[in-house]
Amino acid sequence: MFDRHCATCDRTQLIFPSQITGVTNTDHGILVSYVCWCGSEQTWLTGAAGHVDETPLVAA
Repeated sequence: MFDRHCATCDRTQLIFPSQITGVTNTDHGILVSYVCWCGSEQTWLTGAAGHVDETPLVAA
């Protein structure tokens, strides 16, 4: 699971594996498609090239 900010409901929500609708490798990184708790379809570009958050990643 991961957390993402939803542009539709303007909230940061935990996204569970059951909410993921697709994972696609692209030239720019990994594109993760998912549905927010509010029902809005969202995408997140991740991977080495796609990670744009300024916050350092910390292992739990």
